[in-house]
Amino acid sequence: MGRAALVLARRRRRAAAALLALLAGLLGGCGAPDGDADGDAGGVVRLRFQSLAWQKESVDANRALVAEWNAGHPRVRVEYVQGSWSSVHDQLLTSFEGGEAPDVIHDASDDLADFAHGGYLADLRPLLSDRLRADIPAASWESVTFGAEGGVYGVPFLQEPRVLMANTGLLRAAGVRIPTSEAPWSWEEFRTAARQLTTEGRYGVAWPLKDPVSATLNLGLSAGGRLFRRDAAGKAVIRWAEGDAVVPGTVRAMTGTDHSASRATLGMGGSDTLPGFFGGRYAMVPLGFSYRQQIARQAPPGFEWQVLPPPAGTDGLVQGVSPQTLSIARDSPHKKEAAAFLDFLLSPANTVRLALGDWMLPTSARALADPALHTPDLGWSTGTALAAGLRPAPAPSVRGYPEWKDKVATPALQEYYSGAIDLAELEERLVRDGNRVLARYQR
Repeated sequence: MGRAALVLARRRRRAAAALLALLAGLLGGCGAPDGDADGDAGGVVRLRFQSLAWQKESVDANRALVAEWNAGHPRVRVEYVQGSWSSVHDQLLTSFEGGEAPDVIHDASDDLADFAHGGYLADLRPLLSDRLRADIPAASWESVTFGAEGGVYGVPFLQEPRVLMANTGLLRAAGVRIPTSEAPWSWEEFRTAARQLTTEGRYGVAWPLKDPVSATLNLGLSAGGRLFRRDAAGKAVIRWAEGDAVVPGTVRAMTGTDHSASRATLGMGGSDTLPGFFGGRYAMVPLGFSYRQQIARQAPPGFEWQVLPPPAGTDGLVQGVSPQTLSIARDSPHKKEAAAFLDFLLSPANTVRLALGDWMLPTSARALADPALHTPDLGWSTGTALAAGLRPAPAPSVRGYPEWKDKVATPALQEYYSGAIDLAELEERLVRDGNRVLARYQR
């Protein structure tokens, strides 16, 4: 279906839904019981909160907080609805179009742009408390701010830096310098360490790059790479700079020249590399911070591992993140009550509970200062030391980014990492084909 036909079909569905709603209201008015028309007969407001929590600790924390809210707010009841990261975009689009969206929506900042521009999400600026606004850094708010008027369409509350999961015994035996947040490896030192850790039957690094775009762009910020920029008219454009080549060039050199990284892992997801990590086939694996949960639960007895900061470039330990977010549906009849629930859910103490449950970092400055997140156990202190360098991911706020990612960047990076194309061809495809995609969204 063409874009024009798709827009026309959506308009027809909305018109049909509006007509049905009008008829239902007319018919319902003939015999509706007294009470709150948007609640139940007793005037109790009912909200639906769709959560994407999936780890047991996270699900338990979210359900416990909903129960605590309900116990203290008998006139505003929240129903916990379980969603899934694997299908959330299509599921939300269907529910928005059908007028059945949850009141409170858990998602990620890189999924919000089209929903915000499409008018499906409420602008939260008049709804947020001063406390919540002040507690989250401006850089995090940038990831959920869209449109010429600077509307805020989500509350960023959890974020996940990328780190290096390392086999402590293999690092010790190889005699490599252990990097810290105060003295991290440079990208060249990282490459050298990987060579030192590579022996017969073992690679220094496994790069799980089934989804190569976010890892490449977000880690590239440390080297000054950004790729997405604004022209004089304020339109998003793709421009290649020297820093954009550092991460892809390093990965390509490790797999194709040094043979210190396994080519077989390029098509894997992070979890796929863990058996080889536990078995000593890979000394280090770059992964998201929350993978510590899987390692802690699945590692064999006696397996020694530690969390190291990622390599630093010319801009230091800077990297991009796409925070998890909480939004309110624009069509929700209870926006003020939904905002009050968000304020409760994201109090500093409750945010710490959510962060611990998800094994991630909070955006809240007060929550991040909690001693529970600064212990060296399980690498918490390494992660919190990276918080100051976290920036909004370079591209997700750009209209057309999902299409560019799926149709241009993912296949181009996969071909480059596999050795099928060179760096010049990678640059040309990302820039030339990418700008064609963006231009269609900015006419």
